[in-house]
Amino acid sequence: MIGPHTLRARLTCGLVVLLAVSCAAVGVAAVLALRGFLTERLDQQLSDAGGQFPASLEHAGEHGEPDADNHADTRRQSPGTFGARLLAGVVTDAAVVRSGTDTTVELNAADKAELAAVPVDGHAHDIRLSALHRYRVRAVAGDDQDVLITGLPLHGVEETVHRLELVEAAVFGGALVVTGVAGALWVRWSLRPLRRVAATATAVTRLPLDSGEVALPLRVPDADPRSEAGQVATAFNLMLGHVGDALSKRHTSEERLRRFAADASHELRTPVASVRGHAELALRHPGPVPAEVRRSLERVAAESARMGEMVDDLLLLARLDAGRPLERGPVDLTRLVLDAVDDARAAGPGHRWVLDLPEEPVTVPGDANRLQQVVANLLANARLHTPDGTEVAVRLRTVPAGDGTVEVRVADNGPGVPEAVRETLFERFARADRRRPGAGSGAGLGLAIVAAVVEAHDGTVAARSRPGRSEFTVRLPLGDGAGGAKEEPETDAGP
Repeated sequence: MIGPHTLRARLTCGLVVLLAVSCAAVGVAAVLALRGFLTERLDQQLSDAGGQFPASLEHAGEHGEPDADNHADTRRQSPGTFGARLLAGVVTDAAVVRSGTDTTVELNAADKAELAAVPVDGHAHDIRLSALHRYRVRAVAGDDQDVLITGLPLHGVEETVHRLELVEAAVFGGALVVTGVAGALWVRWSLRPLRRVAATATAVTRLPLDSGEVALPLRVPDADPRSEAGQVATAFNLMLGHVGDALSKRHTSEERLRRFAADASHELRTPVASVRGHAELALRHPGPVPAEVRRSLERVAAESARMGEMVDDLLLLARLDAGRPLERGPVDLTRLVLDAVDDARAAGPGHRWVLDLPEEPVTVPGDANRLQQVVANLLANARLHTPDGTEVAVRLRTVPAGDGTVEVRVADNGPGVPEAVRETLFERFARADRRRPGAGSGAGLGLAIVAAVVEAHDGTVAARSRPGRSEFTVRLPLGDGAGGAKEEPETDAGP
């Protein structure tokens, strides 16, 4: 069922419906009361008339004209009065008064049967005659074992009632229209506080609540706590205050964490580099070194190198979080993707690497080193989390929609991303299934760096995965004056 959706429309419709029901009840009651009153007057007239007119029909003249001895008594009979005489259930005489004289009425068999069915109980009843339409009749017993029926037309009653119905329809219809318009204006005025709440809520939704320091100076004005709408506005203002405090505390906490990560990473670079240097120096010692010691020194050098890369990643994320600008220059994305795939093929010879590049080079504005890190991280992610023999397809193309963006897509036909981590893929230290070989070799910062660098380039990154296929798509703006390949239709490359 389709009905009004807004509270204003519902209140207005409810008001109009209630008024319509009330008007209908009043109108029906008035019509019934008037009909009852007029019918009661007819019944009184029939009671006063008795059976005088139908009794006189027995002695009426041949043409219904009174003479000295035989005449129908039409005195004090109003025009339209009907009279009928029945003897042994058979209509013997019937006439109706017209302009002071009685006129014989031709009755068919149905009319005679209906007259014969009128009970002789002294009460009035409604009947319908083919020649005279609806009548109110009353039957009494005559002196000659006959039945005398006197009737008055219901036309006047019906006409008066119908006129009242027309007046009621006009008056009540106008009242409903006026009430609907006035009610809509009144409801609109009464719901102003709720509209202010909605406007304030809409303004809050436009604020960047997910990042940075956010101030919530917006409040609902003129909140009268004595009304229900005012109570809602007051509660909403209190909620905004609590949300603002929570956002401020969250921002302060995040800033402390960022400063700590940046400071710790910066301070760790020197000792990590020192440990790595000493380990490499010890490995170059010309004298004999026990195998166990050499193995330990090699592990120290490898882990210190991995820790150095992690420190560099944390420093990069800290710089991006702080909003430090990246280098901006023309980057040949075609060459960058080609080199990254060559490096990935050398690091993962057990995988099948498929490359799809456009005929013309694609150039975008940005930081070449950071964009190279984005593509390298995506390829490393595909290599580390899929078994040997997996096909990894890399495709570079401009978007067919012509919105000035270029797309880098990395897809593989591996086992897919576990459902438990799909929602947190681009968060820091997000880790896939550690039970899979090679899954624990990273720190969980690769995809977080991808997301941060792409966002710093005003681009987007998205991931789709199902068993048997995973796909990561990076979109970057071409920028003003950037060259690119001709637009190509959307096709699925690789697995």
